[in-house]
Amino acid sequence: MAGGITDTGELYSPYVGLVYMFNLIVGTGALTMPKAFATAGWLVSLVLLMFLGFMSYMTTTFVVEAMAAANAQLRWKRMEKRKDDEDEDSSSGVSDSDVLLQDGYERAETRPILSVQRRGSTNIFEITERVEMGQMASMFFNKVGVNLFYFCIIIYLYGDLAIYAAAVPVSLMQVTCSATGNHSCSVGGGTKYNDTDKCWGPIRRIDAYRLYLAAFTLLLGPFTFFNVQKTKYLQIMTSLMRWIAFILMIILALIRISRGQAEGHPSMAHLSGIRNLFGVCVYSFMCQHSLPSLITPISKKKHVNKLVLLDYVLILAFYSLLSFTAIYCFRNDTLMDMYTLNFTNCEIINIAFIRYFLGLFPVFTISTNFPIIAVTLRNNWKTLFHREGGTYPWVVDRIVFPAITLIPPVLVAFCTHDLESLVGITGAYAGNGIQYLIPAFLAYCSRKDTQLVFGSGTVNKHLSPFRHIFWIVFVLIWGFSCFVFVTANIVLSESKL
Repeated sequence: MAGGITDTGELYSPYVGLVYMFNLIVGTGALTMPKAFATAGWLVSLVLLMFLGFMSYMTTTFVVEAMAAANAQLRWKRMEKRKDDEDEDSSSGVSDSDVLLQDGYERAETRPILSVQRRGSTNIFEITERVEMGQMASMFFNKVGVNLFYFCIIIYLYGDLAIYAAAVPVSLMQVTCSATGNHSCSVGGGTKYNDTDKCWGPIRRIDAYRLYLAAFTLLLGPFTFFNVQKTKYLQIMTSLMRWIAFILMIILALIRISRGQAEGHPSMAHLSGIRNLFGVCVYSFMCQHSLPSLITPISKKKHVNKLVLLDYVLILAFYSLLSFTAIYCFRNDTLMDMYTLNFTNCEIINIAFIRYFLGLFPVFTISTNFPIIAVTLRNNWKTLFHREGGTYPWVVDRIVFPAITLIPPVLVAFCTHDLESLVGITGAYAGNGIQYLIPAFLAYCSRKDTQLVFGSGTVNKHLSPFRHIFWIVFVLIWGFSCFVFVTANIVLSESKL
């Protein structure tokens, strides 16, 4: 995530881009949504889900607009540099005829910039170079804004790693402790246990969780000290497993409901659950930080905003289907933080392979993502403290930065495995900044810079449909209000304990 311009990569069609975006947004966060739905009530959850989906779509169009503005500025700077270089060449002792030819060439080179100001040419705003959010922040924000951006993305990535570090041991604990104690075929689906319950002999469930956490850290933690790349085949495999798991859970829940075995009686509204639901929804719609990698390789971007809108409509439908089948299939008090764990039971499905596949599904997918997120966080730390022309000592570069990346999330996961709260807090604070505040500021600052460089008559071909300043102000007010609401809710909740 560190700011920088990288190669665009192989181009793909708009519909392939639509599938990639769908896969990016519908990730592990969706597994915590059914519990959040049940806690907040189905009506409140549905309304908030639709509203936050709309807000996320709006800020996605803001990021696409800022990407186009960044591409335009990069082209303009290169053209200006070429013009300056040619001015130097023309003044270094060449003949009069050469000077005349060079002057004519310079005028031809500067004409596209002038035509941008007069006719609103669309070519200069074409998104052909991948400009990451960190690079856009450096282009459009001042120094304080850049530092706040990196602070926000670092906190979000720490939350991501803490969620991942807790989710894998929780899944392993739930599956192995139930299997060892023969619980999985003797109790109702989604039965919850206390951390002090026995797992294997004298080993308690919390002890098993921490043993799995230690093993997870020892196996995957070392990757933080090296560079890792997500391969194409690994991405295909994890996407395929994710879709098999989600479709299986929806089908199994629908079968149980159709047979009259549903146990859920969800209420319409529980205001106390809105805080966690808000964080879960923000986390589950998160894609803004990865849009440059996703949008840039699309071959035809003329209707990119319409394709993004179609994606959000499909995602809303999918989240609603997953959550409503869950809250009507299972009782509120039996829904697990990680929804896959509700299917590790013979009463839900008597095929052992499917039970273990769903129970261990987060282990496979999260384990492949953890090193990548860790390396991304480590690189952001390096970028934040980097000074022009400076280099880090070997110990700082290879030991200190990986250590401060790995240790805090593991400590958080050691202290708590409450995934709903971890997802809720990560989404409500850092996710709020990345999904709402940063895109709104990027849109505002990029519009100002575009007018300053190209003139007020210039039209960005990827200008957001929400082009009026009202929408930017609305998003900013909404984002800051959410900070206040979530903080007040946490303080009030703690004071009642």
